[in-house]
Amino acid sequence: MTSEAAPRVLVADDQTDVVAALGLLLRQEGLDVESAGSVLEVRERVHASAFDLLLMDLNYARDTTSGTEGLELLADVHAHDPLLPVLVMTGWGSIDTAVEAMRRGACGFIHKPWDNDTLTAAIRREVEDGRALRRARSRADREQLDAQTIQRSLLPADIPAIAGVDVAARWSPASAFGGDLYDVTPLADGRFAISIGDVCGKGLPAALLMANVQALVRAFVSLDASPCSLVTRLNHELSRHAGVRRFVTFFFAVYDPASRRMTYCNAGHNPPMVARADGSIARLDAGGMVLGAFEHTDFEDARTELMSGDRVLLFTDGITEARTADDREFGDEGLFAVLGQRNASDARALVDAVFDGATEFACGEFQDDATVLVMAMK
Repeated sequence: MTSEAAPRVLVADDQTDVVAALGLLLRQEGLDVESAGSVLEVRERVHASAFDLLLMDLNYARDTTSGTEGLELLADVHAHDPLLPVLVMTGWGSIDTAVEAMRRGACGFIHKPWDNDTLTAAIRREVEDGRALRRARSRADREQLDAQTIQRSLLPADIPAIAGVDVAARWSPASAFGGDLYDVTPLADGRFAISIGDVCGKGLPAALLMANVQALVRAFVSLDASPCSLVTRLNHELSRHAGVRRFVTFFFAVYDPASRRMTYCNAGHNPPMVARADGSIARLDAGGMVLGAFEHTDFEDARTELMSGDRVLLFTDGITEARTADDREFGDEGLFAVLGQRNASDARALVDAVFDGATEFACGEFQDDATVLVMAMK
């Protein structure tokens, strides 16, 4: 064994003489041994304390030959602690029972009567492997938490104030990592760059590309804030790396508070909605195709005037593709319904209303990352 604390082994058997013999043997090997004489005791001890290994009989009082009770217990134990090594023992063992035990997560199978050397060697091996697996999982968990923290820090912690505009946003990844991005960046001349995007796919690969896109946008916006120019640069960078093989939908706009004009370029993203004060809705769909498909692609700028009472709703398809159990989508119709119910100029209230509407529609189950950004004109 290693220099770590003595391994803790739980011995589970309904025969007291077997428990006593195993306890004596394993303590002589330097193990910290506890015992349980029933299925209920095993469950209680596994839930109450941490063990390095469970050595358990497959047969208890309810069923003395088939191993059914032990197999059910094995599944319960691993539902609570998937990394706990379990060695199973039975005096009525068979190949079928052994195969079923291994299928349910047992790391080994020992017949009664056991050979002391074989048993202790198996326990030593499984304890070491189990501890190594837990250490690896702990490192992976820490790294994942650090990566999640870094990804969240790349998104704006606070949205800068824009004169005459109430702005709010919300980002919700479908898993530990997300492929959505958004940003609001002040420019040197008093204008503001506004962006939202969605990397094809989910999880860590999408998150890595999302971080790269976010960094490129922030670098390019300081060189040239023209939406068409920035999107063209971004597409060139993404499409020339053949190993990426992922598309990105992206919407980029520059808003001028002085003129209340928004110039934008939409690269295959869900067209943002402009809910006018008069009740009409316009879509911001001009621009070009998704990023990363072809290196040489033409994009174009478009403009829209934003008046008092107008609301601009930017979103990713995690919102519109929220689905019911019978595969109906929230869709644009769901967004129209929310916009129709919300006439106030409170951006945060509208963001939350969109999320609440999609969440209720899909019974809380989002299949994709979801992001909403709202600009409410005062």
